[in-house]
Amino acid sequence: QVQMVESGGGLVQAGGSLRLSCTASGLTFNIYTMGWFRQAPGKEREGVSCINWSGDSTAYADSVKGRFTISRDNAKNTLYLQMNSLKPEDTAMYYCATCMRATLTVRADFDYWGQGTQVTVSS
Repeated sequence: QVQMVESGGGLVQAGGSLRLSCTASGLTFNIYTMGWFRQAPGKEREGVSCINWSGDSTAYADSVKGRFTISRDNAKNTLYLQMNSLKPEDTAMYYCATCMRATLTVRADFDYWGQGTQVTVSS
């Protein structure tokens, strides 16, 4: 049974930082491109960042380039997202999933969403 457990969110002032973590189980983590996705109230889910299986190739949405850094630890089946210089528009629920790096979209065969972790940035 595949499970994704996201953590690390919280309430932070604009300009602050957070580090999100996502631990996967029941999934051969080290063969998949993984990514972070977010969804704000009333908006569609959007891809934030993806990282390939080895960690040496990444992709970012234009809105987060230069502020967010994705990384992974395959030994721990864990994906990370370091978020710096946070803005109010980064406020959303953040999820991890397998990812199509070229398009920053979720793989079509992924249907194992975790509970997500809420990030709220105050102005």
